[in-house]
Amino acid sequence: MEFKIIPADQISTVIPLVKIMAKDNFSDAVLLQRFKEMTTQNYECVGVYVDQQLIAVAGMWFCTRHYSGRSVEVDHVCVDNAIRNQGIGTKLMEWIQTYVKKKGCETIELNTYIENSLSQDFYSRQGFKKLGFHYLKSI
Repeated sequence: MEFKIIPADQISTVIPLVKIMAKDNFSDAVLLQRFKEMTTQNYECVGVYVDQQLIAVAGMWFCTRHYSGRSVEVDHVCVDNAIRNQGIGTKLMEWIQTYVKKKGCETIELNTYIENSLSQDFYSRQGFKKLGFHYLKSI
């Protein structure tokens, strides 16, 4: 298993995996446009590869927040459905923690969908604590 930051010019490779967990059915073109823009905004994406095949991804947004200091918000964590429950998610979160700590982060944050109890249980096992609700309003 190899972990590496996906270069901006290869960001389109994450779209098939991200679509697995996406609640909304955005087109590939919309997702590609958004990911290209994201790569210009303190965003990095880590890929997990086995035999050069992308099997998992996680986005990382870097910022400083008044309540958590230098922080990374982990986004769109996804492991290929065919190989879930093999510890890949745990290894990915361990890699992220080591990586962002070296970059000076003090905290890791993330959101998960309310109805996704499996991910909530996973993140609780990883040591994350529920702090609040995430709200979204389309305008």
